[in-house]
Amino acid sequence: MTMVTRPRTRGASCLYFGHVVHQRSRPVTHRFRYQVCGLFVDLDELSDLDRRLALFSVNRPNVFGFCERDHGPRDGSSLRTWIERHLSRAGIDVSDGPVRLLCFPRVFGYVFNPLTVWFCHRRSGEVAALVLEVSNMARETDSYVLAVDAEGEAGVFSASFDKRFYVSAFIGMDARYEVRVGTPGDRMSVTVREFEHGDETLRAAWYGRWVPLTDASLFLTLVRFPLMTVKISAAIYWQALRLLGKGVPVHQKEAASPFEPSYAGTARRERQPARSSGNGANR
Repeated sequence: MTMVTRPRTRGASCLYFGHVVHQRSRPVTHRFRYQVCGLFVDLDELSDLDRRLALFSVNRPNVFGFCERDHGPRDGSSLRTWIERHLSRAGIDVSDGPVRLLCFPRVFGYVFNPLTVWFCHRRSGEVAALVLEVSNMARETDSYVLAVDAEGEAGVFSASFDKRFYVSAFIGMDARYEVRVGTPGDRMSVTVREFEHGDETLRAAWYGRWVPLTDASLFLTLVRFPLMTVKISAAIYWQALRLLGKGVPVHQKEAASPFEPSYAGTARRERQPARSSGNGANR
């Protein structure tokens, strides 16, 4: 099974043009939608991308880029070595398979990734594990490791697990997530629903359509999404002010625990929908 289905591309790495949508239902209704460009990158292709693209660099300044220190241990060390070690502790072997990340690229040296999804494959090409790497505005981070059920359809992975990391001042820690992650191909989608005391509080989606990772598409990205990553951070503060104006109560931030990816459960395989509706993911 390959993660990106278009045969004319070089490698699996690509871009996704799409949207992020948030829909809050409790204690007030609140919705917003922003255009974004996602980066889907294969760790084994980083050297090639750095060499062949003029507008994209790895671990050095450029218009667009990917830095290993933005993910995993945040120290610039090998992400593949890091993820193989942590998955091995959970009994998951991805030592001979691709490891691919869905995230936002750096734009003029700046990035903030509220959510990064790792797709970790066995040698056969099947997805063995998903890692959901979550960050908050305090630049704290945590990761939920999900082993993938070996049976069922390969199109969509779904899982449910308890919240254990402080993300937003407007949702408490006594919450539970339900996630659905589509296999990246011509389209990608990530949906997260967040529940408090059994009732859905928030639904957020990130979805997009495939675009090749070339200098031409990167230039188009710059035109369509100028200073995108700065806008993402600014939008988070703007939406927080709107929620305060609507009287949504603030939950006190708890002390962060040391970052250490840990097992959160099993992701089930489901049939891929014919087309994403875009009503998606929650945070």
